[in-house]
Amino acid sequence: MVDSRRTLGTGTAALEVSAEGLGCMGMSEFYGKGDEDASLAVIQAALDAGVTFLDTADMYGPFTNEMLVGRAIASRRDDVVLATKFGNQRREDGTRLGINGHPDYVREACDASLARLGVDVIDLYYQHRVDPSVPVEDTWGALSELVAAGKVRHLGISEASPSTIRRAHAVHPVTALQTEWSLWSRDVEDNDVLTTVRELGIGFVAYSPLGRGFLSGNIRSITDLDENDFRRHSPRFQGENFEKNLELLERVRRIALDKGVTPSQLALAWVLAQGDDVVPIPGTKQRRYLDENIAALAIELSEDDLRAIDAAAPVGSSAGDRYADMSSVNR
Repeated sequence: MVDSRRTLGTGTAALEVSAEGLGCMGMSEFYGKGDEDASLAVIQAALDAGVTFLDTADMYGPFTNEMLVGRAIASRRDDVVLATKFGNQRREDGTRLGINGHPDYVREACDASLARLGVDVIDLYYQHRVDPSVPVEDTWGALSELVAAGKVRHLGISEASPSTIRRAHAVHPVTALQTEWSLWSRDVEDNDVLTTVRELGIGFVAYSPLGRGFLSGNIRSITDLDENDFRRHSPRFQGENFEKNLELLERVRRIALDKGVTPSQLALAWVLAQGDDVVPIPGTKQRRYLDENIAALAIELSEDDLRAIDAAAPVGSSAGDRYADMSSVNR
């Protein structure tokens, strides 16, 4: 049973969560075919093990991931710190309508998420992406109203630039920034995002801490991915980029082997070692990987370990952009 806890945010924005969370996105979409019964079992096992910080979003599925999580926690609401997101607007058939930060949509999206999740309040509600057509102050004014109405306890923002984070925080305290951070996505260490959230006392939720599964070492070829897996279209999984990234992975794998842990566990331990204000949310659809990820909490990295890891996967060493279209991140 995991008894490790961390706190996101400070003051009235502080939210205590399990030191490692569970990203639920891949249970419904993007990473190949899902199995609802297996996913429900993984969520239950996570809660039993003390991994009680669950992450979802309305656009995953779309909508079906929130319903899945809602079913999983129906009898255990008090055990869970529940995070979801709005802003990537989609139709039920999956059609993408764009990014929406209009105040009326914020209210509408929140009510819809509450209904799908089957809860009265969302513990942490993120603006999933920043809408460049709407001043962030307007979006966050509506979010602040949701907190005042008791529909949301804490607020977060995802993939935002330092200036946008500051502007949102000036309207209502930001509890957490959620952005990709791993040994092959270290941009936040070099673009003032990490510096900004630490200056403001905002927690950091690291999504894709295993590099979208790449750092597990289980993906050696694009053919290892299902035909409908979105990673087949990710620049980092393409051609020369993929081959160069395999070299990075091999350096990480050697360090993990010397330490007697898996590459996934080393990658997670590295994220966890970046500070008590950092909470990774690895996703999985399989119980064995859940157990492997949880075991990373017990790994201690020495200063020598951290230097070796930094040399193996320094900032900027991964090949290819994080997304095929980078226009909606770091706004």
